[in-house]
Amino acid sequence: MAEGIRRVGIWMNPQKARARPLALTLANWLEGRGHEVAVPPWVSDLVGPRVQIATPDVLGERVGLLVVLGGDGTLLGAARQTSAAAPPLLGVNLGHLGFLTEVEEAELFTALPGILDGEYSLDERMMLECEVHGAGRPVERWRALNDVVLTKGPFARLLRLRVGVDDREVVSYPGDGIIISTPTGSTAYSLSAGGPVLHPHVDGILVTPICPHTLYSRPLLLSAGERLVLRTDSDQGPTRVDVALTVDAQEGRALVPGEWVEVAASPQRARLVRRPGWNFYAVLRRKLAEDDRLGLERDSL
Repeated sequence: MAEGIRRVGIWMNPQKARARPLALTLANWLEGRGHEVAVPPWVSDLVGPRVQIATPDVLGERVGLLVVLGGDGTLLGAARQTSAAAPPLLGVNLGHLGFLTEVEEAELFTALPGILDGEYSLDERMMLECEVHGAGRPVERWRALNDVVLTKGPFARLLRLRVGVDDREVVSYPGDGIIISTPTGSTAYSLSAGGPVLHPHVDGILVTPICPHTLYSRPLLLSAGERLVLRTDSDQGPTRVDVALTVDAQEGRALVPGEWVEVAASPQRARLVRRPGWNFYAVLRRKLAEDDRLGLERDSL
């Protein structure tokens, strides 16, 4: 908990029309109450001349609170790009479900005074570190708050994945791919693929196959102290299967033959601002009910 937050950052999704005027209103509101305001470069044209501009890593170090305007995807991006500094993140939902965000747009200016006075708790979330090795290339690294996913290309061929833990092979999955998720990510793509929901404070790595071509494939929950090694046999034989790596559904690239992926818990954690009374199970029940309702509305169109 913090008291008397002096410098506040504003992070937004420029693709959301409602985020632009809200960022400007928020900057003026904060400055009018004596707070310093800092933003990443892509927000600088939307706010006033007194606002400080900083790269994401520097921004995370400078602010006592980072207000994120968008949806869960925007919050995922903010968490990844500022993860080294782990600033407190206040998610403002301008999207649909908002599992990770804390306040709705209409609540923002009512909730902010208390939060700026230190009336909040920090919900620390485990993150993953992903590395791509092999093929004579330098090691590439990403960080994820939700998940790391390997999927096959557009043709209807099986992707054969071998999953190892540390130095020992554990299981192989023939299918469309595999999801390696944090407990936070257990309510995202992994849930759609049939994985279990984990409380966000469980320290574990969830392995969920995507459309496995076997009767006996099941999700695995591994210790956060273990390191996963993912290899594919899809580059062997006459019909190579393209393999794509995605991180939080926002970053990644295609893998080339000879590369493998390693995933482990990150020493960094995302820190989400929660108001008094926040409860994971209440959010889960409400948001999944909203998702069902939205699905029914879309089906009726």
